[in-house]
Amino acid sequence: MHLHILGICGTFMGGIAAIAKQLGHRVSGCDANVYPPMSIQLEQLGIELKQGYLVEHLEDEPDLVIVGNAMARGNVMVEHVLDRNIPYVSGPQWLLENVLKDRWVLAVSGTHGKTTTSSMLTWILEYAHMRPGFLIGGVPQNFDCSARLGDAPFFVIEADEYDTAFFDKRSKFVHYRPRTLVINNMEFDHADIFNDLSDIQRQFHHLIRMVPSNGLVIHPQCEQAVTDTIAQGCWTSVEKSCGFDELNQGWYAEKIVADGSEYIVRFKGDVQGTVKWNLIGDFNVDNGLMAIAAARHAGVPAHVAIEALASFVNTKRRLELRGEVTSSEGKSIRIFDDFAHHPTAIRKTLEGLRANVGDKKGNNRIIAVLEPRSNTMKSGVHKDTLAKSLSEADMVYVFQGDKVQWSVDNLIADCQQPCFVNDNFDDFVQQIIDSSQQGDTIVVMSNGGFGAIHDKLLAGLANKK
Repeated sequence: MHLHILGICGTFMGGIAAIAKQLGHRVSGCDANVYPPMSIQLEQLGIELKQGYLVEHLEDEPDLVIVGNAMARGNVMVEHVLDRNIPYVSGPQWLLENVLKDRWVLAVSGTHGKTTTSSMLTWILEYAHMRPGFLIGGVPQNFDCSARLGDAPFFVIEADEYDTAFFDKRSKFVHYRPRTLVINNMEFDHADIFNDLSDIQRQFHHLIRMVPSNGLVIHPQCEQAVTDTIAQGCWTSVEKSCGFDELNQGWYAEKIVADGSEYIVRFKGDVQGTVKWNLIGDFNVDNGLMAIAAARHAGVPAHVAIEALASFVNTKRRLELRGEVTSSEGKSIRIFDDFAHHPTAIRKTLEGLRANVGDKKGNNRIIAVLEPRSNTMKSGVHKDTLAKSLSEADMVYVFQGDKVQWSVDNLIADCQQPCFVNDNFDDFVQQIIDSSQQGDTIVVMSNGGFGAIHDKLLAGLANKK
């Protein structure tokens, strides 16, 4: 069967393409911008890629068009598909009908931590020789791809609450029918499709209704929005986690190292083992506990999962060290890249770095570099809570992009630390380079490419040295 995918270079749709190819289909696709790394991954699989949304791309008419959720009415290819009555389906629905319906699905959901926790869980199952299938909305560095069909009954999927397609406004995850469901957390986000938190909770409860009675729902005990959603009705066994709270009756951790790079895992008070890994941050400890619990439900003993996490390499762009420039005195400036684009994620990222670098004294400066790029952030929904989320940084630099619908200048007044706003990208980069000093940790936070700012900062700092 010939499948053509609209919006093929997105991580999710690119994963669909890879799995379809493994199932033996002829796969082609197009995107507004055919770009790496996804374009390289797809071309290596023998998938035909075409630039732009042009009706000519459908001259060799496919048997089925898989429509990405970035497609809208008015797009010339969407209109052509509808006018010609070419069969079409959403990516999540295709995945359910062709892959997930016969699998043990382990779905990882929540506002934050989906990609990292999905990657951890997949690696644990792989380490346990279970060869799972998976589809992850990022680049998992323990694997050479972001999606595969897999040999085992188990399939790990990052379960996104964003809408499915222009013709199906339900959240994508309602198509996945999980047996094991992780809910990491729940906050208001995606203001372009949800009106408020209750809208999001309604979609999550649809998902909870689909988990069978012999399945498992794993969620944090200390997240009120999740607790309230579970209280609407849950017909499945539940396991709870709450970070470092030993009073709960589920999963929790005891930190050995303050930055979360080493901790003891307990379940119902009993020691399961000690995680020692290269990750930092309390949020990653939470993610690790969730992954261990989900893997245990699939049959992996907790001590094996803990062994696996010792060799886990975090997903790209999740507090990823992009490089450092070292002076002749042996001191360095480190540059991290992080996908954080919500105030809570920004706060947790900076808290993790603060625990790693130490107190706000001496040369332990953290410089936060932020691009408000997500649809929600550009709309200004989170502008009143943004300054507080940046409190662990010593200096803040914010780029005022063209499509930001509010004046980022307001942050200058709201931030307690020095805050600089600039709308000229080259000046913005140079300003950061000029103000940096030995011992700084610079963390760049954006859900986009941000003009390859990481490489430009590294090059500029090397020249400054």
